[in-house]
Amino acid sequence: MPGARDSLAVRAFLRLPVDEPPPDHTTISRTRRVIDLKSHRAVFTWVQQRLVAAGLLKGKTVAVDGTMLEANAAMRSIVRRDSGESYQEFLTGLAQASGIATPTRAELARLDRKRKKQTSNEDWKHPWDPEAKVAKMKDGRTHLAYKAEHAVDLETGALVAVTVQDADQGDTTTIIETAIAAAEQIEDAQAEMQPPQPLAEIIADKGYHSNQTMIDLAAVGLRSYVTEPDRGRHDWSQEPQAQIPVYANRRRIRGARGRRLMRQRGERIERSFAHLYDNLAKAAA
Repeated sequence: MPGARDSLAVRAFLRLPVDEPPPDHTTISRTRRVIDLKSHRAVFTWVQQRLVAAGLLKGKTVAVDGTMLEANAAMRSIVRRDSGESYQEFLTGLAQASGIATPTRAELARLDRKRKKQTSNEDWKHPWDPEAKVAKMKDGRTHLAYKAEHAVDLETGALVAVTVQDADQGDTTTIIETAIAAAEQIEDAQAEMQPPQPLAEIIADKGYHSNQTMIDLAAVGLRSYVTEPDRGRHDWSQEPQAQIPVYANRRRIRGARGRRLMRQRGERIERSFAHLYDNLAKAAA
C-alpha cells in the first residue's frame, strides 16, 4: 500500500497511526492469487454496491479505453503451433535450407535480421502462456502481451468493469464485450436501488469507431459518443444500415455535451490505468 507511506490523508482514512508502518502490498497480492474469479467478482460487486449507496457510482455514462500489458513470457521462448519447434530451431532450419549446414549463433542472428519478419499469432505461441499474443507495444517493441480494457463511470471516476482480451484484437472488436460487462456490473451494483439507472451512454476514442460498432451500440439502445476519424466521403450504398447511427454519433460528439464528455474521458479513464498498472507496478518493484 504505497500511498499510505507518505499520505496523511490515506493514513487517516485507514486509521493508521503516523508512527506505524503500512501493510506490505505483497500481503494483498499474494492473497489475491489464491482467490478464484467468482469470489473476486463478488467482492468487486459488493464494493460497487457501497459506491452506489454513497452516490459515488451513477452508471449512466461510461467511458471505455484499453492498454497493452506485457505478459510474463519471453519472445525467445515461443514455439511453432504446427510442429512445436522453437524459434532457434526454426532459424536453424532456414539456415540449412539456404546452404549453411551448421550455422553459428552470429549467422542465425544475421539471418533473423535480414529475413522478412512474420511472427504471426496463427503460427506461433508461448508453450506456458498460450493465451498471450504477439503484439506491438506503445513504445514500438514487439512483445507477448494482453489487452486490458476498462469501463469507468464518467460522472464519478469509479471503475465499473475490467476485461482482459487478446492483444491482437482491434478496439472495434473488443468494445462490445466490455460494454456488456459494464452493463451487467451496473445492474448488479444497483440491485437494491429503485428505480435503477441502466447504462445509457458509451464514450470512447477514435480507435473504437467503425460502422459496425455504431450499429451494434445502437441496436442495444446505447448512445455512442465515439470520436470519428477522418475517412473522407463515404459511399453508403454498401452499408445503408450504418448511415443513421454513424450520423447520430457524429452529431452528438460535435455538440457541446459531446465535447465536454470527451474532455472528461481523458481525465477520468487514464487515472485507472495509472493507478492499477503504473503505480502498483512501481510499488511492487
